[in-house]
Amino acid sequence: MENMSCGGSCAAVFDVVVVGSCMTDLVSQAPRLPKAGETIHGHKFFIGYGGKGANQCIQAGRLGARTAMVCKVGKDYFGDSYILNFKNNGVSTDFVGQTDKAATGAASIIVNDQGENAIVIVAGANLLLDSEDLRAAAPPITRARVLLCQLEVRPATSLEALRMAHSSGVKTVFNPAPAVSDLDPEFYSNSDVVCCNEPEAELLTGVPVVSLEDAGKAGAVLLGRGCRSVIVTLGSEGCVMMSVQDPTPKHIAGQKVTAVDSTVRSWCGGQLRRGSGVLHGTPPHTASGGDGQKSQSHCSNKREGRGHTGVLPIQEGPPPGALLERDQSPRTDTYKNL
Repeated sequence: MENMSCGGSCAAVFDVVVVGSCMTDLVSQAPRLPKAGETIHGHKFFIGYGGKGANQCIQAGRLGARTAMVCKVGKDYFGDSYILNFKNNGVSTDFVGQTDKAATGAASIIVNDQGENAIVIVAGANLLLDSEDLRAAAPPITRARVLLCQLEVRPATSLEALRMAHSSGVKTVFNPAPAVSDLDPEFYSNSDVVCCNEPEAELLTGVPVVSLEDAGKAGAVLLGRGCRSVIVTLGSEGCVMMSVQDPTPKHIAGQKVTAVDSTVRSWCGGQLRRGSGVLHGTPPHTASGGDGQKSQSHCSNKREGRGHTGVLPIQEGPPPGALLERDQSPRTDTYKNL
């Protein structure tokens, strides 16, 4: 546990608590992706805030939920900037730890003019989030209305958080991304909702997902492993939902959009808005109309890059400090705000 403190949040009850990752995204835009060993000219560069967990947390907050983030960043410029970004978005940072043992997680991203990308991720401090940090964050984790986890931190850490919340009666949502084929079966039994995309569903179940019918078959396999509800997101086709209460697959159509960049994921966060079925304990299939339908429309028409959904980037328009450039002074390790 490094630099975590309750700060008054131990007694607070949050709508959504996210245990997950923070990534600083270093994004270069270029006409095309370079070949191996090739150097090409790009036309834009910016530094933004990414990470599946942080994106989902901020998205839930922007949709009206009271949110808290449990994560770890480095004691560096990017870590300080990320904490400020959480605060600027109304996310509780009392359980955001900082460590000097690793740098803040980072992703180097190249996006071409067609919205396709190539990404290298260095998880850094994300992999140091551990049991001690979870014990420090036990009050919000075990009192939240919803806990959301992914797999960009150590799987054992995500599973422990799901166990803590599930055993306390908290509704648990698990986004198995990036997916692993040998996932511990306890992930399913401790998850009320499993939300995954097509390649993740295929890797987890062995069922190729190329149609709505396939998504239903994969969802049935996941339900059989012990979770209460399954959502398989399908890019431009929307998603398929099913639950133990109603195992008949239900298709929710997506809103057609033009892909700008598939680098941001926000679908799970969008599901956790106030009034959504997940937040209020309603089976997903009964929460799909009205506001629930609007939540589904965040699905983009791109398949999984680094992210999956969002008509707009998770942080539309950079918050203060998001766009940075190298200071041209002799100290080349410093940055300045544009």
